[in-house]
Amino acid sequence: MRHVDFSPLYRSTVGFDRLFNMLDGIGQPEQAQTYPPYNIERTGENTYRITMAVAGFDEAELSIEARAHVLTVKGEKAEETAGESEYLYRGIAKRAFERRFQLADHVEVKAASLKNGLLHIDLLRNIPEAMKPRRIAIAAEPVETTKAIEGDVVSEQITH
Repeated sequence: MRHVDFSPLYRSTVGFDRLFNMLDGIGQPEQAQTYPPYNIERTGENTYRITMAVAGFDEAELSIEARAHVLTVKGEKAEETAGESEYLYRGIAKRAFERRFQLADHVEVKAASLKNGLLHIDLLRNIPEAMKPRRIAIAAEPVETTKAIEGDVVSEQITH
């Protein structure tokens, strides 16, 4: 994949640094991570859910952290004691993982739960009142008054 140089755009824009950094980050080899699999679904107008398949992990072996518009989910299995059992085939992955999700502005993590090997992370987009679109009333045009000069007396006439 070709690399796009955004440096000329930095000179003519203000405040879009994060956007250009995100575009630079797309296509990096570290972004090609496939474990663990996950779904992102919209559950309401301002609510979302990330569901990750973390079979074999316990609540104590998982950690979720949200910082600076990045949600990080880490999983690390506890060490097994030697001589516990001998595997003939091992298909359930027990490798450690770290998965990062970019969060939009005003998106916060509301809850997380682990059920049947699926980690559910509920997100809420909470837009402040000042940033919500607001309806602006359109006032009727005010009635104009014109002045007619008759001799030395100024009288006002109202026109419609």
